[in-house]
Amino acid sequence: MEDEGSKKGIGYSLLYALVYILALLPFRILYILSDILYLVVYHVARYRRKLVRKNLKNTFPEKTEKSIEKIEKKFYRHLCDYFVETIKTLRLSDEEMRKRMKFENPEIIERLISNGKSCIVSLGHYGNWEWVTSIGLQLTSDTELGLVYKKLHSRASDYLFRRIRSHFGAIPIEMKNVIRQMIRLQDQEEVMVIGFLSDQRPGPRQEKYWTTFLNQQTPVQVGMEKIARRLGNSVVYLDIEKVKRGYYVGKLFLISADASEEAEFSIIEKYMRKLEETTLREPAYYLWSHNRWKFKKPEN
Repeated sequence: MEDEGSKKGIGYSLLYALVYILALLPFRILYILSDILYLVVYHVARYRRKLVRKNLKNTFPEKTEKSIEKIEKKFYRHLCDYFVETIKTLRLSDEEMRKRMKFENPEIIERLISNGKSCIVSLGHYGNWEWVTSIGLQLTSDTELGLVYKKLHSRASDYLFRRIRSHFGAIPIEMKNVIRQMIRLQDQEEVMVIGFLSDQRPGPRQEKYWTTFLNQQTPVQVGMEKIARRLGNSVVYLDIEKVKRGYYVGKLFLISADASEEAEFSIIEKYMRKLEETTLREPAYYLWSHNRWKFKKPEN
């Protein structure tokens, strides 16, 4: 990663240097910066406030304006915390990460991969999804870890996030390469625990599945399910709870022990229902600033 990143020019070098310096700061200072950032992002720049308010109102039509605003402000505070926590990842030790991102039942994954098949961990943009890459620290088996990601438009930012996501040993895999990588591993009789963030909006020409999610007709990416069904992978859902500032707990739920035996779109539907449960429990920690409902379901 270092050699590859160093070839990307001064933009990447300067960005990495800045982020690395910030990562040296203790959490108490970073959270002060987060509080300042919140004032700038929410009150001054008003970053995507119209979109966030619209998404919240459509999801919770029964809530008062005051209640919506309360969730909205809490979301922006969390978003700023997520930002500084992600930066801090570069300087987090294994021991500290184990304290801050706990997994209640990683033995579920251990049991599922014991049959020689890869396990897909499905999760959403909730809590601090970047810290989920530390799950390998709490697995006893020496299993390859991967995280499917969508390449960022900024080359410098893309390589920075790849470096952050690989800090605890996970391998970032670009979306277009994931099926090839997993077929290769299966042919070599190797297994991988691989994370999919499947709640992003699919492109207009991508295959999609429509369902009701958070009170709205929602298109969903189907790549995770198609790969799992084709290769007979197991699929689990990772529920994330923010216990307090800088501390999270993940709990795994079995969706399918063998996806090849599941009906079409059943895995996606189960995943969306679990993500909805997570989000409704504490809405402020979901990524409301994403333009999730840009496209409407065709009438025909």
